[in-house]
Amino acid sequence: MWSYAKAGVDIKKIRKIQCDIGKLVSKTHFGFENKNWKVLSGFGHYAGLIEIGSKVIALHTDGIGTKIIVAQLMNKFDTLGIDCVAMNVNDIICIGAVPVGFLDYIALKKPDHYLVRELLKGLSKGAKESNMAIVGGETAVLTELLNQTEENPFDLVGTVFGITNKKTLVMGDKITRGDIIIGLESSGLHSNGYSLARKVLFPKYKLENCHSFLECSIGEELLKPTRIYVKPVLDIIKAERGEIHGLAHITGGSFKKLSRLNKNVNFNLHNLPQQGGIFKLIQQAGKISHKEMYSTFNMGIGFCIVVSKSKVDKLMQIFDKHNLKCHEIGYITKGTGIVSITIMGRKHMLTD
Repeated sequence: MWSYAKAGVDIKKIRKIQCDIGKLVSKTHFGFENKNWKVLSGFGHYAGLIEIGSKVIALHTDGIGTKIIVAQLMNKFDTLGIDCVAMNVNDIICIGAVPVGFLDYIALKKPDHYLVRELLKGLSKGAKESNMAIVGGETAVLTELLNQTEENPFDLVGTVFGITNKKTLVMGDKITRGDIIIGLESSGLHSNGYSLARKVLFPKYKLENCHSFLECSIGEELLKPTRIYVKPVLDIIKAERGEIHGLAHITGGSFKKLSRLNKNVNFNLHNLPQQGGIFKLIQQAGKISHKEMYSTFNMGIGFCIVVSKSKVDKLMQIFDKHNLKCHEIGYITKGTGIVSITIMGRKHMLTD
């Protein structure tokens, strides 16, 4: 039976590294008493927050991981920029910020005009979908550092900055017992779990292979770009500002991410949609347990909203206007930040 750790990504070890990073970077958050700005929230949430006057600046950096390897094998790079933008903007909207500007970082083994142009196509498309400007970046040629045997070894990372104010911040502290968790449909794997997906799929299938679980080839399925949730999420914040208690982008660590919103409640996911498609294919190919699947992949839910029960129908109507499928997937109880899922009548605890 395969697991994310067996595929080379041990989440528990990563958490320990992140803990050490948090201790070190938190020391840089103080000592600015004579400045007209201060750090509101640093390491640990979906975005770093700096208060400047009446405004709050939100910052986040992310990449797209080993999805790049699939693109190299397919020799198709025009959608990776969408993934890079999505992984960043979907995070800063989790605290109620509006994406404003974006910076990209492209590392190349050698100058490659075609590759950069294809990456920028996706970056530009993602930025337009997010109503955001790309205002700069860096292209570095690292010949000796990038030693992959693929023809186009590279890495792509982005940084987004957004703006909001204290009144519109959504930090998760208002989440309370009785709230409802709404899940927004993903477009597929998005940009997480590819180390495990490749380990179980590549020995058994070719990228050009079709499968009865899929409507396209395996390679095309794996390269589907990450869904951008900026417009619908900002719409619900605008419509029901005080009733949106928590927002979570379901990426690395999957539904465990909900626990970062509030440690005084439990997140009970009892009504997750039944999954087929690429998720079913991966699970069967790797003989992966339900708990491992829901701890690694988004399982068809790319974003979660925690909202007052009385506002669920209103939010459903807004998402319907955006042609975005959503599901009432869970509820909140008092607790200690535990995330649980109920699959086929069995309850699994996901929190590390």
